[in-house]
Amino acid sequence: MKIIRKDEEIVIRTKLPALPLRDMVIFPYTIYPLLIGRQFTINALQEAMMLDKQVFLCAQKSPEEEKPKRSDLYSVGVVARVLQVMKLPNGTLKALVEGLVRAKVVSFGKSTQFFSAKIEPIEPQTVPSRKLEALSRSVSDAFAEYVRLNRRIPDEAIGSISAAEGADHLADVISSQALVRLGAKQRLLEAFDPRKRLAELSKLLASEIEILKLERKIDSSVRESLTQSQRESYLQQQLKAIREELGQIDDPSSDVDELFTKLASLKAPAEAKSRAEEEVRKLSRMHPYSAEAAVARGYLDWIFALPWESLTKDRGNFDEVERLLNEDHYGLEKPKRRILEHLAVLKISQNVRGPILCFVGPPGVGKTSLGKSIARALDRKFIRASLGGTHDEAEIRGHRRTYIGSLPGRILQGLKKAGSRNPVFLLDEIDKIGADFRGDPASALLEALDPEQNKTFSDNYLELDFDLSQTLFITTANSIAGIPHPLLDRMEVIRLSGYSEYEKLEIAKTFLIPKLTEEMGLSDVKIDISDKTLGYLLRHYTREAGVREAERKLNMLFRQVATKLARRKSGKASKSSRIFKFSVNDVKKILGPERFVGSEVKEAPEPGYAVGLAWTELGGQTLPVEVTTMVGAGKLTLTGKLGDVMKESAIAGLSYIRSHAEEFGINPKSFSETDIHVHVPQGAVPKDGPSAGITIVVAILSALTKTPAKALVAMTGEVTLTGDVLAIGGLKEKLLAAKRDGIRTVLLPEKNRKDLSEFSSEVTGGLKLRFVRTLEQAIRHAFDDKLQFRRRRQTKNTSGATHTPRVN
Repeated sequence: MKIIRKDEEIVIRTKLPALPLRDMVIFPYTIYPLLIGRQFTINALQEAMMLDKQVFLCAQKSPEEEKPKRSDLYSVGVVARVLQVMKLPNGTLKALVEGLVRAKVVSFGKSTQFFSAKIEPIEPQTVPSRKLEALSRSVSDAFAEYVRLNRRIPDEAIGSISAAEGADHLADVISSQALVRLGAKQRLLEAFDPRKRLAELSKLLASEIEILKLERKIDSSVRESLTQSQRESYLQQQLKAIREELGQIDDPSSDVDELFTKLASLKAPAEAKSRAEEEVRKLSRMHPYSAEAAVARGYLDWIFALPWESLTKDRGNFDEVERLLNEDHYGLEKPKRRILEHLAVLKISQNVRGPILCFVGPPGVGKTSLGKSIARALDRKFIRASLGGTHDEAEIRGHRRTYIGSLPGRILQGLKKAGSRNPVFLLDEIDKIGADFRGDPASALLEALDPEQNKTFSDNYLELDFDLSQTLFITTANSIAGIPHPLLDRMEVIRLSGYSEYEKLEIAKTFLIPKLTEEMGLSDVKIDISDKTLGYLLRHYTREAGVREAERKLNMLFRQVATKLARRKSGKASKSSRIFKFSVNDVKKILGPERFVGSEVKEAPEPGYAVGLAWTELGGQTLPVEVTTMVGAGKLTLTGKLGDVMKESAIAGLSYIRSHAEEFGINPKSFSETDIHVHVPQGAVPKDGPSAGITIVVAILSALTKTPAKALVAMTGEVTLTGDVLAIGGLKEKLLAAKRDGIRTVLLPEKNRKDLSEFSSEVTGGLKLRFVRTLEQAIRHAFDDKLQFRRRRQTKNTSGATHTPRVN
């Protein structure tokens, strides 16, 4: 192969001595100085000088490799000619080489003195086009911007690209000047097509320009910060001189004396007092206006402000505590009893640790307000911290003092606000804590909420042990599913179930109406709402586990009273008595059409229809299940946005029916010719859980046998392949939903019978409860014995003995 360089024709040989380069890549059209010190590279250079001064230069894959092997070298390099060689005093050689053309290694030679390579030169590929010209101009402009921003490249580099002849020459000159990593330069060398090389250069330069701009911005910010700091120092000195002239000398030592006075009266553990004294002494040696002095002063302020030994005295009168708890909340016997038990233990032993309680229940049942009520009953300070959406661990444990504007975590901030070490501390929405790159707040709570560890709770800001053992921590959650197990294990879970209609009626009369009357300034007005009207409002305008929506609807009624009173005072209406009575018609007129009309449960029996019971974070609800069959190929279709567990329950239920088909009078062969479609209405609402298993079995069996299940019968229970019915959760909410929707009979797992002892008659009254152990019992109750069972015939086993398969 022949090439032309400065009107000189050069013949490129295909077998050359190879010279590995540690940390650089050589490009054609450019001249480089090389320092050569390794013996095999010196031998290769000497061999080249003895021939025609041509040498093959290729980069090492790992610059640290002192004695590279052939596999350690890149296969693409540059043929160069040696222009000058100079021997240095330390024995190394300094050579000046000129890159001629790219080449690819075909094979390496077997010389032991140096590397030799058989190469294949790569012809420059230059096909002029408008796109190539545009790309060349774009890269040239980007390189000019790159040189302007990079202080390590001289401005003369821009002039070198103006002498480039063609896109191939331009790309190689810019590639050689760019200060990028070895791997990036090697990729540019291996891009034989100038268009690809220029495109890669364009991306590379754009990235480098962006980085250089950020470096300049950071450098500018640092310089500006230093300038501002110097300016402030100068002004402080001037201000000091002016005050001295006016005789207004502010002696910083007076602040230090004040801190020593506070230190003498500080009631804190010895470790905290020792640290405070150390910080005060350090502060006395600092310049009063320095940044370090401000950090030290803030740290000392927090040490002096925290209630290290401050405790409030609990209310000791049992009857008074119970009266205050009942005054604020209706029902909720479990948490009230737990607080009274804690108070009893406190009276016997003063060293008892504060309990870690977790109130779990649907929204609106009074979890947060109960925490406030407990603080009022015990005569303690109350602190609330909402943890919903918290992602930063420092929110709990604080920031290190090294950060500007750092503060202790929310626990110590709350205790400072309370002014005592034993407040009622409510951590709201603990199930909605998040976690990301800033840490896991739930893990940070493990120490604070562990009665065995929180006596020595350490905040990142203070770095001192603080005793939280006397703090009564209460957490709230809608579901324990979102709480990590290690954190859940440290808390005593108390479940707050949804309210029955009777309970809501009592809460509305006893709490909500007096509260709204006082809030709206209607204490001197008599508002009459009968139980019938109130029941109508709760039944047809609210459907929730708590009473928040009920309070909003009552608020709308009371606003009408306030509006009428305002009109009378302004003279727009005639005077009348200050008595307002609301009837059912008044409620309809003010609140509009009924939101919940009747029940969604069908009253007439239909084949393929059964009613289940579900529990959500918002309370209980009935769950109709519809099944239809059609001619097909034995396919089971499940719709209604069902979760994996619910789908598996349906598959298990169908398997049970198929294994007992003869007992139900179903031809086993018909399953391969029948498609079954199971649908749970309200398709946009996600549904999951195993408790609908018994309902799905009854609905499928009803569709296959064309036998309708008994009307107004609801059921809940997990099923197994052997026909057992397992226990379920959320029983109270499910019974309330059944009662609300007019269900008369409820089929429940036998293992849930024990739970009824916790429910009042308002929950179970009016419902016939049937407890079942097996699916056979459930099916008999659901179909009211209309479905005829057929016992399997006795079969002989291989030994000749007879046995009867178990019928569940």
